[in-house]
Amino acid sequence: MKVTEKVILVDELNREIGEMEKMDAHKKGRLHRAISVFIFNSNHELLLQQRASHKYHSANLWTNTCCTHPRPGEDTLESAHRRLSEEMGMHSDLNLVHEFVYRTPFDNGLVEYEYDHVYIGFSDVLPMINPEEASDYKYMNLQDLSKSMQLNPEIYTSWFKICFDEIKSIVLEMSCHNATNS
Repeated sequence: MKVTEKVILVDELNREIGEMEKMDAHKKGRLHRAISVFIFNSNHELLLQQRASHKYHSANLWTNTCCTHPRPGEDTLESAHRRLSEEMGMHSDLNLVHEFVYRTPFDNGLVEYEYDHVYIGFSDVLPMINPEEASDYKYMNLQDLSKSMQLNPEIYTSWFKICFDEIKSIVLEMSCHNATNS
């Protein structure tokens, strides 16, 4: 018997207002919590995943290390750790660095309307991807990734394109701060 996944519905200020079955939330375009995890290696390269071909939206597109929806009763950090392990077979310390709301309609009638919590972590452990979630992975430095996103925006997920510049800025600031303190 398949377990029905529920998402946490929120308002624009991230206040919980209920729960809904995940697919219903996407069909009705209801705002709900989401997580995006960005893992960088010691060369400051971002670990990207290519979404599996059978995903219900954004199949085969490249995106950040992993994503998910927190389960009812699960906080965002727990959710981020759970999903990093489930999708990429990895563990890392994670820090919440950004939050944003976005809404993207898809050709199949579904809508991603999410209050996204963005976590960053660092690891040199190679992923062991879950083929149910991802079909491939690669590491890219932020400069090459920026160029690729400008030349080929259609190969990246909508949420990744929306938050990339902010994450790039945060990581560059962290790198400058660490270089200054060294």
